Amino acid sequence: LQTPAAPSSSLMSTVRAINLVLPEIEVHLAGSSIDGQLILNLRTTLVDPVVKVELVGRGFLRWLEEDNPELDYHKSTACTNQALYISKSKNFNIEDGWLDSGVHSFDFQFSFPSGIPSTFTSKIGCISYCVQGTCYSRQIVLAKEERCLLLQGTAGDRRKHVKDTAPVVVEARKDVVYFCCFRHGSVILRISLEKSVFCPGETIVFKTDIANRTCKYVRKVVFAVHCIVLYSGFSSRGEQRSLEDRSEVTRLESRTDTAPFEAMRVTSALVLPKPMPVTSSLVENKIMAFRYELVGTSELPCTTSTIVGRVPIII
Repeated sequence: LQTPAAPSSSLMSTVRAINLVLPEIEVHLAGSSIDGQLILNLRTTLVDPVVKVELVGRGFLRWLEEDNPELDYHKSTACTNQALYISKSKNFNIEDGWLDSGVHSFDFQFSFPSGIPSTFTSKIGCISYCVQGTCYSRQIVLAKEERCLLLQGTAGDRRKHVKDTAPVVVEARKDVVYFCCFRHGSVILRISLEKSVFCPGETIVFKTDIANRTCKYVRKVVFAVHCIVLYSGFSSRGEQRSLEDRSEVTRLESRTDTAPFEAMRVTSALVLPKPMPVTSSLVENKIMAFRYELVGTSELPCTTSTIVGRVPIII
């Protein structure tokens, strides 16, 4: 076998700089387009150049789980999966087969499909999008630049049947016993929303009624939007596995100081980030499914009890 010849230093030093110029858009929307330029700065003339721009969106997940819990020794197996959401490329036509020294600009445009998911990152999986510009000659890469994009997915026609004006009320009750004084009591947490469907970047405004029927103060309630992700992967033996994981999207601590045997109403607001995945199924996102809950939590003083109210919402 012949060892391939190393690229000459003169060829590798031909490109002074390569830059991607993209619009100053913080978050791109599924179904929209992106216009940009690839700027190539050459020190000397470049013969037989290939200049290309690519738009790629991928999903990947990986987690470890115990292979057989009944064994006396620990043996874990990796569950993985991946998905390709978009792959587009543009090769620029180089007239006469060479580029003179100096600065050259190449315009490009890509369209995002309407059904692709949002940018997402967790300890288990990620969905990412990037634009990559490459210049090479004689199968030798001379320069490359990659820029990551934030993309917001959309629900499209899937949510037309959902009535977002319907109010939602969830009530949670926790009974407690104070053994120090042999007294019983309870706390009721009622969370009310005017609607259940929200968009990324929107503010969720909700009311919380706290009925404190104990002899202690209820000092605070912690509110959070939880994202529950169902991951679908395959083991090394090709067996399909699934894992559900929960994480906080946004959080708010509210001081209540509800006195014993008193009631209080608190109005709170949580701002949703953007981008964030929309509520979906495995069929839509291939390897991940997303759902959400608005969760209110309060620790009851002088006890180990916690009251939790969960309100399902749709993003």
